Amino acid sequence: MNMAADIDEALRHQPLEELILNAISHAVIVVDGDNRTIFANQAAEHFFGASAATLARQRIDNILPEGSPLLSLIRQARSAGTAVSEYGMDIGAHRIGANLTDVQVSPLGEGDARCIVNLQERSMAQKMDRQLIHRGAARSVSAMSAILAHEIKNPLAGIRGAAQLIEQNASAADRALTQLICQETDRIRKLVDRMEIFGDSRRLERASVNIHQVLDHVRRIAEASFAKGMRFAETYDPSLPPIPGDRDQLIQVFLNLTKNAADAIVEGPNPGEGEIAFSTSYRPGVRLSVPGSGERIGLPLEVTVRDNGGGVPKDIEPYLFDPFVTTKRNGAGLGLALVAKIVGDHGGVIECISEPRRTVFRVLLPWQANTKS
Repeated sequence: MNMAADIDEALRHQPLEELILNAISHAVIVVDGDNRTIFANQAAEHFFGASAATLARQRIDNILPEGSPLLSLIRQARSAGTAVSEYGMDIGAHRIGANLTDVQVSPLGEGDARCIVNLQERSMAQKMDRQLIHRGAARSVSAMSAILAHEIKNPLAGIRGAAQLIEQNASAADRALTQLICQETDRIRKLVDRMEIFGDSRRLERASVNIHQVLDHVRRIAEASFAKGMRFAETYDPSLPPIPGDRDQLIQVFLNLTKNAADAIVEGPNPGEGEIAFSTSYRPGVRLSVPGSGERIGLPLEVTVRDNGGGVPKDIEPYLFDPFVTTKRNGAGLGLALVAKIVGDHGGVIECISEPRRTVFRVLLPWQANTKS
């Protein structure tokens, strides 16, 4: 009997209700009167990062942190004997990576202490909306960089040349000023050079890229330079297919994210305990709508970079991928804007979920080239 036949045979013996619940794309669990998990669908396994068998061995009180509002919502549903819902709930499961979640809790029947808990992560919808903002911001910077290159770099060359001429006949005190002029014009020119990257509108040259080789290359660079002494953890899905993209640009993306992670650790409360974690996984069912058309692009390939640094300030987090937004004292705020542009050029989405000692950058990519990105 071949594998397909084995799967068909297993499905025929699986109860219909389990087949239906496993087909649902959001997390569904059932808890008994003691809040012990007695069922979890496949989406719930992904949501909680544990198998159904593992979840069944513990109470939901142990899965969630003490005081999670989800626990009180379950109690409320039991007490009222009817379904209760809450939208945009922070269930406190930060180690899971969930952000705001829409929750519905329903008793299974009158007088039945068992409850079905429906969890729908809202951050994915937010990713879809924010991605359009990131791409719009990148286009704005592209146009601005083209203007800056022409309107600023040429006058800067003239200012620097004039300062060098003045320096030839200047006093010692005045030479210090002319040297300062040259240094500042060089600094501005470097900034404009960095912004010129955004103006590169050439069509992306794609090839099959092994994302694990990209991450290994980034890790070796990091371990030899800016992340010396930090621990690296890797959790890879070996079945992940090649990614259609530009290898050098993808290295730039994950090098920038890893450098940010290392900087966050150094500036965090426990720099000596720094850890950067890479992970890859396959997430079917994630799609991005293409503006101006009814087309939806699948983004099943997930790559994450996680660190245990101090986290991103909440007031900055929504604007993290906008140009000139930075948490670094000497940062220009272009690194993550460039990352968002490159990910967008590859037809993907990037999102940050941050809490103290747990910041996760998630990159979702297509497994087929999107010619419209």
